[in-house]
Amino acid sequence: MCVLNNHNSPTLPLSFREECEQGPIITSQSKGIPMAAKSKVYETTFIINASLDDPQIDAVAEKVKDLIVKNGGEMMEFVKWGRKRFAYPIKKRNNGFYVVMEFRAPGDIVTKLERHFHLDENVLRFIVIGLDKVALKSRLTGESLIKPAMTSTPMPAEAPAAEAPAKSE
Repeated sequence: MCVLNNHNSPTLPLSFREECEQGPIITSQSKGIPMAAKSKVYETTFIINASLDDPQIDAVAEKVKDLIVKNGGEMMEFVKWGRKRFAYPIKKRNNGFYVVMEFRAPGDIVTKLERHFHLDENVLRFIVIGLDKVALKSRLTGESLIKPAMTSTPMPAEAPAAEAPAKSE
């Protein structure tokens, strides 16, 4: 709610005067673009301590899912890869439960997610990446992101070296 002594004050920024007249406008801090337009697609993969029971593992995954939704995110994909053995110990553990989530959210969600992962002792490792347009397009069309190597015509095998002339005696 805005309280102004003089609505025509030239010292107030125009956006503040507009907010008082039209109500609050939720925009990003960087360029004044509405937040819905600034959301990106992210993917996070995290490893939960596999020594937990299944309901406890589900609870950890649901907390992450709720955090995303409460902060203006929209879940696109939620996949539980299950228990896997590590190639090397992580935090003195040999097994972990892998979870992959794909979601659309504003940019400030990444710091909140990382903070949550750091504070949750049951999360052993995590990664959050922003998917670019090329990756999204390839997922929709089913194409591979890795372009095949250029096929070049094989070089003809070299002809065997001419035998040295026989020595005549």
